[in-house]
Amino acid sequence: MAVDITALWSFKDPAASELRFRQALATSTGDDRIILQTQIARTHGMRKQFELARQVLRELEPQLVTAGPEANARFWLEWGRTWASASHPKASSNHHDIIQARDAFERSLGLAKTARMDSLAIDAIHMLAFVDTDPPSQLKWAQLALDISLSSTQVAARAWEASIRNNLGMALTGLSRLPEALAQFEQALTLRRAAGKAGDVVVARWMVAWTLRLLNRVDEALGIQLDLEAIGESSKSPDPHVMDELAELYAALANDTRAAAYRARAKQLRGH
Repeated sequence: MAVDITALWSFKDPAASELRFRQALATSTGDDRIILQTQIARTHGMRKQFELARQVLRELEPQLVTAGPEANARFWLEWGRTWASASHPKASSNHHDIIQARDAFERSLGLAKTARMDSLAIDAIHMLAFVDTDPPSQLKWAQLALDISLSSTQVAARAWEASIRNNLGMALTGLSRLPEALAQFEQALTLRRAAGKAGDVVVARWMVAWTLRLLNRVDEALGIQLDLEAIGESSKSPDPHVMDELAELYAALANDTRAAAYRARAKQLRGH
């Protein structure tokens, strides 16, 4: 690609991202035009405008016959996301949507693997975990994604490792394999610290502390969550999820007064 779509994305602001993609589209040619429009479709999906996203993609479909593997892989990845993604309420999933999504993600994965587009292959695997939601399948997909990431020489594919290890940790937690889950969360935390993004480090530390609580290592978990509370207060961005955990931890310590106070704080932060 002549256009770096990563530089154009702001995942917290899909509307602004759409504008940047449309501006880039004005001077793009060939497969770049297809790829940019798949990202425009994705911005609609992130705003729950799923039919509008499909409309954008349907208009691209005739061009796929002569397009290269990246354009095709991205088309099928985004087509799948219009049927199953983090933007879809879980209750809205149905058999038809799951079939549509799985077929699209599998097509994207096949194209990406054949063309050695490792990051795209990992993205497709990541999305297959939205249609196969039982813990054994989640573990299978996360392990496959990790294998690709660790064996890849491509920077974008290696950058997935922390997220994949978090997903592995969640799958292992679902299988009640808590010591193994903790090991994955701790490795994810090490990677997040190396990357230097403070927000990601906070989330990774929360995951470690959450797992420590599940392992009944309450004092260790409490120390981390109290530190995260202090970070949130100092940055004026207190996190209700931290308050939830502190409530659980103080309940485990039979300190009902503090547990109730943190439950009330979490409720307040959520605005109800």
